[in-house]
Amino acid sequence: MAKSVYIAGAAPGSGKSVLSLGMMELFSARAETVAFFRPVAASPDDPMIALMAERYGLPLAREAMLGCRVAEARDLVAEGNEAELIKRILGRFKALEERFEHVVCEGSDYSLSIPGLEFDFNAELANELGCQMLPVLNGARRDSGEILDEVRMVVASLNERGCDLLAVVVNRVAEPQRAPLAEALEHHHAIDLPVYAVPHHPILDMPTVGEVAAAIGARHLIGPQESLNREIAHYKVAAMGLPNFLDHVHEGTLVITPGDRSDIILGCLAADHSLRYPRVAGVVLTGGLQPAPQICRLIEGLESNTIPLLGVDQDTFSAATSIGAVESTLSADNPRKVAAALGLLEGAIDFPQLCQRIRLHGRERVTPLQFEYELISRAKRQRMHIVLPEGNEERILRAAEILRLREVADITLLGRADEIERRSTSLGLRLEGVRIVDPAHAEERERYADALYQARRDKGMTRQVAWDMVEDVSYFGTLMVHTGAADGMVSGAVHTTQHTIRPAFQVIRTQPGVRLISSVFLMSLHDRVLVYGDCAVNPDPNAEELAEIAISSAITAAHFGIEPRVAMLSYSTGDSGSGQAVDKVREAVAIARRRAPELKLEGPIQYDAAVDAAVARTKLPDSEVAGRATVFIFPDLNTGNNTYKAVQRTAGAVAIGPILQGLNRPVNDLSRGCSVADIVNTVAITAIQAQEQR
Repeated sequence: MAKSVYIAGAAPGSGKSVLSLGMMELFSARAETVAFFRPVAASPDDPMIALMAERYGLPLAREAMLGCRVAEARDLVAEGNEAELIKRILGRFKALEERFEHVVCEGSDYSLSIPGLEFDFNAELANELGCQMLPVLNGARRDSGEILDEVRMVVASLNERGCDLLAVVVNRVAEPQRAPLAEALEHHHAIDLPVYAVPHHPILDMPTVGEVAAAIGARHLIGPQESLNREIAHYKVAAMGLPNFLDHVHEGTLVITPGDRSDIILGCLAADHSLRYPRVAGVVLTGGLQPAPQICRLIEGLESNTIPLLGVDQDTFSAATSIGAVESTLSADNPRKVAAALGLLEGAIDFPQLCQRIRLHGRERVTPLQFEYELISRAKRQRMHIVLPEGNEERILRAAEILRLREVADITLLGRADEIERRSTSLGLRLEGVRIVDPAHAEERERYADALYQARRDKGMTRQVAWDMVEDVSYFGTLMVHTGAADGMVSGAVHTTQHTIRPAFQVIRTQPGVRLISSVFLMSLHDRVLVYGDCAVNPDPNAEELAEIAISSAITAAHFGIEPRVAMLSYSTGDSGSGQAVDKVREAVAIARRRAPELKLEGPIQYDAAVDAAVARTKLPDSEVAGRATVFIFPDLNTGNNTYKAVQRTAGAVAIGPILQGLNRPVNDLSRGCSVADIVNTVAITAIQAQEQR
């Protein structure tokens, strides 16, 4: 069976690019090598080629991912020379197939001037390339009966052509039609292959202000750069006077008006700050006209302006026509749309079933992308509720939107609702479904204050002090976890480690049988994931504590699918050295072996002997850990913290953590230099920990 997939839309506007993204995500997570290919596209700068190259780090020139340019393909079709076109595409594809185990092909965009025959062309091409075919149908504005009829016709047509069908995807299906369609397919035995119904998400059809600006060559005149990420739901030409125009403004409207219409400009700015009017997405000023200097000065002096103003030389009618033709695209610089697309697919498509049909059995090595994919997949299996105390922080807000779009976890943000909403709006984010709680005015404050008092009264805490401390977001979030109102907490993008974890030490405390709270980092290298501990919490653990860190870290590794082979690190290997530091590690190894005799553990051992098989054969030839270690236990915080940062920065590793281990309920710290991806991964890890504890 073929191991490359050809994705083709059965008609224009099917949304096949969403499926291409999903298949690349699947292959990249499960296969050793994968490439992306477009048989026909406008140029190597095609948005999907750019997205795949950047997101998946493909070691290819973009030209190598393109079979033929649209202009050349049209000429060959017009000359009746389709055989030469297919020969040219086949040569480019085979060059990729020789280097990569799998290739994801995304078919043409109905751009060859043969719309009635283009699907046939893609079917023929899939056969010539030896790919399994994944046709994508557009289910928008159709009932289940109409969709079923088209599925039946497409399957019959492709079977007649001898296509090797992987599955059928019906995209943009209205939610009320999904259940009737599934029932109809279940009783339709003539369709003997999987058919998946993917629901519609409005964000995927909405171009951003930045996409419109790039498409029409507009100048960004005024407004923060991040405001270009706002999605456009409607277009309106402002030709009326301001009072009448305001009656026609809807949420997410891009307003098109001549550049000298100061009244419309100021009206849009006022509407964006008003609770009585919808927020506009942006304003396009036409005719090459600039706002009056006084208007520009007025806008620049505003305390906050979240509306982008664009300028074009076209007249209003021409600009509106050009803007109306701009389509939404998936791109690497718009992670929210990527997250929305993946969230839809993960909820609608049985990817394990597809893996079986492609004979995709997984890989021996683990890349960062595969590890992150598995984290997200595991977190989604049982939705947990995670609280993020730093609700005003930009990275937290961006991560919260991605987590919502991919349905990784239920999210609560802590902070003042008006400030969080204003900040998210200025960033162009949509946080529907994300709960916002202000600890200072929360109805739960009294209950949490009592819980804190009960936990700390033996330490001298009074009720008044407990009441005051609950207003702090770290204590409020921790108490949400402690009382079961949330399943876990992630903080530290702004706060120090001590601010994040001290409340957990005081209130949540350790699991039964655990005497020490410690931490690990999951170090995702280019071909494996390693566990480093303790790099964040315990400055100078003694031998007993070091043994406990080793055992806890091995358990954490196993929870995340990493076979624990523990290396207790020191500056000497085996019996070759002596000294207080080495003796501490040697004693810790003895303690750990007594407490967990089943654990694969080696030490004292140097780092090179732990990771390098050649060095291990010289220094510890009979060890089952040396040269193959997956869990690295550092003798002290100074060594561990510096080592993880050195590996992170010099080897390009993704450092996920610190992950706290030993707590009754999961609370995890972030590095203050964390990225949005780090936050997303840490929330997924926290959700998995919560699942394990349940």
